[in-house]
Amino acid sequence: MNRINQFLQGIKVVDLSRHLPGPLASLMMLDLGARVIKVEPPGGEELRFIGPEGPNGYSGYFDSVNSGKLGVQLNLKTAEGRAGLLEMLQDADVMFESFRPGVLERLGLSIPLLRQEFPRLVICSLNGYGEHSPLQQAVGHDINYLAMNGVLEGTGTAEHAVAPWPPLADCSASLFGMSAVLAALLERERSGRGAHIEVALADSVMPLMLFSLVEAQQDQQGMPRGRALLNGGAARYRTYKTADDQWLALGAVEPKFWQAFCLAADHPEWIERINDGLPQTELQRELEHYFAGLTMWECEQRFGQVDCCVNRVAPLAQALNSEHIQTRALVSEQDGVMQALFPAYVDGKPPATRPPFRQP
Repeated sequence: MNRINQFLQGIKVVDLSRHLPGPLASLMMLDLGARVIKVEPPGGEELRFIGPEGPNGYSGYFDSVNSGKLGVQLNLKTAEGRAGLLEMLQDADVMFESFRPGVLERLGLSIPLLRQEFPRLVICSLNGYGEHSPLQQAVGHDINYLAMNGVLEGTGTAEHAVAPWPPLADCSASLFGMSAVLAALLERERSGRGAHIEVALADSVMPLMLFSLVEAQQDQQGMPRGRALLNGGAARYRTYKTADDQWLALGAVEPKFWQAFCLAADHPEWIERINDGLPQTELQRELEHYFAGLTMWECEQRFGQVDCCVNRVAPLAQALNSEHIQTRALVSEQDGVMQALFPAYVDGKPPATRPPFRQP
């Protein structure tokens, strides 16, 4: 076991959440050393039945976010199931849940009751819109949260909004939830008190939009897709198609990288056009024509050793075999399940791989 896997040694997490946000948060805590108990309803949670079948007879998606956890199934609609959860929480430090506001209360497991019963427990609620919202009972998924908050309007092509992948709201809510839980555990060392943390998925994308908020403050349009510096409006931060129908990414935002690119491309006249008005459609067309005359191999020969932020748009299967990913050892297959570990090295070592999901 590496040191990063011991940071949260002794911390017990009970995870009632489903799908991606909560399970991802508890998975990352597991990588940091916590012991995680995954609580499912009878028959298993919905994620077992969504996505491609994995090596264990249910969806590989489920294993991807639950490896290393101990699974139990409880019917919280029954007195026996509720008693089982309360017993489990006796020595727990953290509880994740992802029900809509009011569901726990209807089950007889309200947040005030749990906090009174377990004053040192840190509870993290991950839900769509938050309890204090006119939308508290509304349904939604990642694409809806991005659409309502202006994210989708800035993503995609000039003609078509495209939901980004992976799901930004789900993942950001997960990581904000986990970071708040870790901070609450630290504060508990001083105060002796737990806390209730609520992270709404619809809120979680806004800290990612800081640059867009600046733009919106200056211009009511914010960062319309295909027109701003970082979402398709600039020639130097964009994807281009090569002669052999592959794609490459150009990310030469800083003047020094743009200059290096232009010189390597034998087009020094482009250097001074770095600040052409957005969207830089004419300059983009020139670069499109330029790259359309080069194969990917030719591009890599020309730009591969130049500090100008040019690289191939790699399919995931190809990326997994890259020297970078193979060397870093943070993504690998274990027991037929692909694992992506906590992306940090501590004292020069990555986290250890996780054991399989276990059920008593």
